[in-house]
Amino acid sequence: MGDSGGTLWSSRSRTRQPWWAELSDEDLLKVRLKDLGVAVEGTWLNTCLKTLNGELRRKGLVQAHAWLSDEWFSPDTTPGIAMPFYLSHPRLARLERRMFLDVEGETKRECMQILRHEAGHIIQHAYQLNRRRKWQETFGRSSTKYPSYYRPNPASKNFVQHLPRWYAQSHPDEDFAETFAVWLTPRSKWRTRYADWPALKKILYVDELMAEIAEEHPVLTKRTELDPVHRLTKTLAEHYQAKLDHYAVDADTRYDRDLKRIFSSDSRAANSQAASSFIRSNRAHIREAAYRWSGGYQVALDSILDQMIERCRALKLRAYGSKREMRKRIIRLMTTKIAYSLYRSSRRQWFAV
Repeated sequence: MGDSGGTLWSSRSRTRQPWWAELSDEDLLKVRLKDLGVAVEGTWLNTCLKTLNGELRRKGLVQAHAWLSDEWFSPDTTPGIAMPFYLSHPRLARLERRMFLDVEGETKRECMQILRHEAGHIIQHAYQLNRRRKWQETFGRSSTKYPSYYRPNPASKNFVQHLPRWYAQSHPDEDFAETFAVWLTPRSKWRTRYADWPALKKILYVDELMAEIAEEHPVLTKRTELDPVHRLTKTLAEHYQAKLDHYAVDADTRYDRDLKRIFSSDSRAANSQAASSFIRSNRAHIREAAYRWSGGYQVALDSILDQMIERCRALKLRAYGSKREMRKRIIRLMTTKIAYSLYRSSRRQWFAV
């Protein structure tokens, strides 16, 4: 397995096709998750897990186990990681992309980033680190209730930046998991990258703490699986409807003033292209640029674009002026909105927001 950014699938997934591999999207959506018959073993995910455990072993830390479920998460009852079912087969990944526009963890690099983050949760729970006074002084209290929403500050240097969407800012547990992931990543050069950041103190504390607990016997050792895919009775259609409802950005009119500054309602612009049509025709470019800057979920970015198109239509705005400048301003507006949108946390308090 190489380190390129491409998608990685095992030879088995290409030669032993499951019965649902050739189904249309419409028919595949009718299949229950438990009937997919997929597992971590025999796929490229197992190789990623071995890589993670090699990194943990070299640090003298507990080993992780993994299973497939409906999303990424790490419970506080076992040193394990649930991985999303769609990463087990390219056909499922294609459906994920069609339904959600993103395939989170699709490449080896992305998968390892998420695994290292989830490993942070494992280490915290397995060694009960959050009970330590210095841990609480450094990251906060783990007992703090997960917020229904949080507003990240993209410019903050008090938190490391590992996963997109500024996860570290949502809760003390996520702050630790992200800091641990930066510390664990080979060749991350964190001492140099964060040299002038207040967040460096957190990484140095993690470095000190991991050396202290290395080779200690973890409190959490029992290997169990929570919500494994083979027990999930919902259909793929039901799964995606719930997922889309969870991540879609609520419609609002708060950005009408900004849209009026970018586009025009003046009678002199009556013959110009409708602003809604301008956004639609530039949709792919705008969404990709906003994604590169903000790291926002593609489905959320798409939802914002839909809102903007609808509001431009309702306000009868026209694309009058420099098209390049209008594209730049729309991208800036989207980036601002995704950064300060209200990100929902999971129904599981121990799941990475």
